[in-house]
Amino acid sequence: MERFSAIASVRVADYGASDSMQAMATAALRGIGGRFAIAAHSMGGRVAFEIYRGAPERVTGLALLDTAYRGKPAGEAGELERASRMELVEIAENEGMRAMARHWIRNMVHPERLEDRALVDTIIEMFARKTPETYRAQINALLNRPDATPVLASIRCPTLVMCGREDTWSPVAQHEEIASRIGGSKLKIIERCGHMAPMEKPEEVTAALEEWFVAL
Repeated sequence: MERFSAIASVRVADYGASDSMQAMATAALRGIGGRFAIAAHSMGGRVAFEIYRGAPERVTGLALLDTAYRGKPAGEAGELERASRMELVEIAENEGMRAMARHWIRNMVHPERLEDRALVDTIIEMFARKTPETYRAQINALLNRPDATPVLASIRCPTLVMCGREDTWSPVAQHEEIASRIGGSKLKIIERCGHMAPMEKPEEVTAALEEWFVAL
């Protein structure tokens, strides 16, 4: 935010208690007029797809970080996803957001950074600023997410697709798919980095975002 505020007006979306991707997109757009570029990480990437689906003429550029685009799979795979997500919700509700975050983070940062207390504590405290009720609402949105496959083919604005090389939650192959479906997009891989790329490698991520943004 500090770097971009020197060249543009920056706003970080707050989804509030929204429990669907469509409601999150509406919340993100509240009070914003005119055209804008979107930089979005993880679940935010799915929200960005819904914003573009509803108002493509307003979006001047997309930066999609460590994200995905398909709906929840059918059958056993979908049930396994639901069970694993709801297990974390139960931990949040019974033991608190910090306890949930300590479980969640195990596979979300580069293995070498799990002993980096400054990074890990910052991520845990980020979760702790939200409530279990908000977390349940966001998990409900993820479990009922729309398939954004049709949106990808319709994207016409300059798009940066970026992820950590060791992101096991949203892997490189998935971002290669996204980039292949968005005409003219650019793929950027951040080395020695997991899912939390903006916090694990902030300088590299910000530099890539600046290059994308000034070229719009």
